[in-house]
Amino acid sequence: DSNIAQYLWLRLLARDNKNICCVGDDDQSIYSWRGAEIGNILRFEKDFPGALVVRLERNYRSTGHILAAASGLIAHNRGRLGKTLWTEGGEGAKVLVRGVWDSPGEARAVCDIIETLQARGDALNSMAVLVRTGAQTREFEERLIATYVPYRVIGGQRFYERLEIRDAVAYLRLINQPGDDLAFERLVNTPKRGLGKVSVEALRIRARLDGVSMTSAAGRMAEGGGLKTLKPRAGASLGALMADFERWRQMRQTMPPAQLANEVLDQSGYLAMWRDNKSPDAPGRVDNLKELIVALEDFDSLQGFLDHVSLVMDNEETQATDRVSLMTMHAAKGLEFDTVFLAGWEDGLFPHLRALDDDLSGGLEEERRLAYVGLTRARSRAIVSFAASRRIFGRWQSALPSSFINELPAENVEREIDPGLYGSGSRSGGTMGLREDIALFAKPAGGCGEARFEPGTRVFHQKFGYGRVISSDGGKLEIAFDKAGCKKVMDSYVKAA
Repeated sequence: DSNIAQYLWLRLLARDNKNICCVGDDDQSIYSWRGAEIGNILRFEKDFPGALVVRLERNYRSTGHILAAASGLIAHNRGRLGKTLWTEGGEGAKVLVRGVWDSPGEARAVCDIIETLQARGDALNSMAVLVRTGAQTREFEERLIATYVPYRVIGGQRFYERLEIRDAVAYLRLINQPGDDLAFERLVNTPKRGLGKVSVEALRIRARLDGVSMTSAAGRMAEGGGLKTLKPRAGASLGALMADFERWRQMRQTMPPAQLANEVLDQSGYLAMWRDNKSPDAPGRVDNLKELIVALEDFDSLQGFLDHVSLVMDNEETQATDRVSLMTMHAAKGLEFDTVFLAGWEDGLFPHLRALDDDLSGGLEEERRLAYVGLTRARSRAIVSFAASRRIFGRWQSALPSSFINELPAENVEREIDPGLYGSGSRSGGTMGLREDIALFAKPAGGCGEARFEPGTRVFHQKFGYGRVISSDGGKLEIAFDKAGCKKVMDSYVKAA
């Protein structure tokens, strides 16, 4: 993982005596966005003719099926030197590929398996959930908290601790409670509004003198009282911001929390600030903000969501030494675990949409190398999962399985893809000894998504029994089941009772 400048410098240093040694794996070059250039290692033999090449092909970590699956996948890359991995560790279990209806179901199913393995004596430290983007950890974090399973986020912060999420939540807190001075100071100049430290200090002094909140002081100053303490541009920006908050508080009375947050992030310019940011982590921050909108979809009131955030934040990361690891696949490089869950293998998510749009620069091949890295983190058990639908900015969107799944050699893969997903699929092999009642999908009751059910319709689900439809959204039903409680299922999984 060297960049162009580093490689040119090394060539100059070693040009005369040819005394250079390098170690690397062209199949694990996954940091082009940091400047790493895979071509450096691919052309090493050409730039240093006669160099001795020693292929380190014995693997001491993974079992045979995992190595074969990873090798079969990476073989689809053209830009590689090539090697044949082998191990003395035996064949082990095949890579398990499973399909779920939606991303919440994926999080529930993965956590169910984690609990089952833990009950059998497997250490939580031996398990990891690897995702493509940091935003995907949110549903797993909340599920693990709900089930009291200790976890750690490696290579990053917990979802609600991330900068952009704290900023967005501060906007919502100030809408809900105008007297929240901490939230006011956090966002008054985010994005930049010409309200720097001097302006904020003037507001702080005015609030202290009047014995009111900074929001009240800002309103008075924006209306002319004490406005002379601010520069004209700062005063105008402050007035516009106070008008925005007054409008958002009115919108709160009639608008669902997710829609309100969407409007606030858009109208405040906060989302545009990160979209226009050229730093490498900016796209990930945008994805996190989108995931925040998804999280808000589960709440009927802004107060309910803020209470939930407070509970999650109060539930500080446990000091237990035995914890499940959550991380992106980039952060997993160099690590290894007995059981690895590879979640979200869907086209557009993994391989990422940006890579699909930029394939001419090798983006797709780097995504495939990332998949190779993810698979080879597993010592004995690798479980790949994908969802048929995910919520993006509060709207359910259908997804297709990752093209990488079809590139895995069939002889090294065990598939549990329900025939109801996408109208086709297969199930082969066993269940790795896991309980049947934690299968990642329920058997469909009939149909392939053509049926439609109006609210109030009495229905039957093969797993959850009888219930009544509460709401319907693009083929996704919310049903109050007589015994199982409220569940969200696809309409093809139920039939009229």
